[in-house]
Amino acid sequence: MTAFEALSVTEPENRKIVFASKNGGKIKELKALLEGMNVNLFSLSDYPDAPDIIEDGNTFLENALKKARVISEYTSGTIIADDSGLEVDYLEGAPGIYSARYSGTGATDERNVLKLLEELENVPTEKRGAAFKCALVLYRPDGTFETFEGKLEGKITTEQAGSEGFGYDPVFIVPEYGKTVAQLDPETKNRISHRAIAFAKLKKSLQKQVR
Repeated sequence: MTAFEALSVTEPENRKIVFASKNGGKIKELKALLEGMNVNLFSLSDYPDAPDIIEDGNTFLENALKKARVISEYTSGTIIADDSGLEVDYLEGAPGIYSARYSGTGATDERNVLKLLEELENVPTEKRGAAFKCALVLYRPDGTFETFEGKLEGKITTEQAGSEGFGYDPVFIVPEYGKTVAQLDPETKNRISHRAIAFAKLKKSLQKQVR
């Protein structure tokens, strides 16, 4: 049996799922969220020969579904795939699906954050509303799939704060906590984040399937 083998009701002791991501931060979050479940989780970091996927969809869900389908066809296994990003009200939803590559070729988290702060320079607090959004897909080898969504609303700060998390976390403040996501402890983030909300819905579905 390979690491990519699909979930099977006849093999409850061997639940193998591939997370279609090489993002260390996301992988760490998902492992924490699925802790205690009877699931053997792999990621694309374990399989460097997996095909590269061009995320050319018009929505987070389209991109997540494409990743899930391509990797499922490659592995013949059950796949979890997500696409997520930041939508800023003042920028009419940008960076959106381009969040990871907002600053162009060779984009990094730091460059993306700096570009965002430049775009919002002198924009007043009341116009700096934003939301992190996540679309998540659980895709099976037979082509059937489930989708889950999560959202976290907040505002963009004027300067970076905090060392936890990744991406735009240092400039996204959660009003209820008065802190940026990067200032929150991992336990709190894994409870309130957009990915946490989507993954909680996934976990609930998996708990009905994985015993």
